[in-house]
Amino acid sequence: MSNSPIELKGSSFTLSVVHLHDANPALIRKALEDKVAQAPAFLKNAPVVVNVADVDGAIIWQQVNEAVSASGLHVVGVSGSKNPQLKAQVEMAGLPLLTEGVKPTRPAREAKQDTPLVVPEATVHRTRLIDTPVRSGQRIYAQHSDLVVTNHVSAGAELIADGNIHVYGTMRGRALAGAAGDKDAQIFCTHLVAELVSIGGVYWLSDQVPTDYYGKAARLKLVGGALTVQPLY
Repeated sequence: MSNSPIELKGSSFTLSVVHLHDANPALIRKALEDKVAQAPAFLKNAPVVVNVADVDGAIIWQQVNEAVSASGLHVVGVSGSKNPQLKAQVEMAGLPLLTEGVKPTRPAREAKQDTPLVVPEATVHRTRLIDTPVRSGQRIYAQHSDLVVTNHVSAGAELIADGNIHVYGTMRGRALAGAAGDKDAQIFCTHLVAELVSIGGVYWLSDQVPTDYYGKAARLKLVGGALTVQPLY
């Protein structure tokens, strides 16, 4: 066994990215406070990366950083910056400059005159399937797809999907469907005892789930912008 007081291991985490379109600190703070208010149990004190690629003009990073922090979020890095002055400000603040993964673009080949035009099919996103129990402290995110869990979800665990969420087991953690804003997403659960359920940013805490459905098989969806629940079977 090593006598070193530390051990360095690779790992991966799901982080939310705040894409800025304006450098006005007041506007940034107000917009983020509105987002946090929609799902405080999910967003309050959450670590985020700030992407500044779409901001035109100068950015005073200290003011932007203070605006994001004042909304209840914690900045852990900055991406999308090509401005040397901004990069220096970020580094002086002690934050890392991150590069988000982007697939390289291949140079287009010249099309031959006798080559038929092929219309690409729509991208198909596979459902993310989890067969093992989801333990407390785990966060699973199904980006651009549905999430299916065929096992139990412990208290303190978090399921996030841009599409629907299906849990074929006891759901004790947090389930957030339609995370990218899809109001038509739904949550299906065979044993609903969740700490929090959310669809498209509209959420219920455990004490808001109607008692008739607590511990039962249930289906949750938005109707007229409000969360509703009905029997699954």
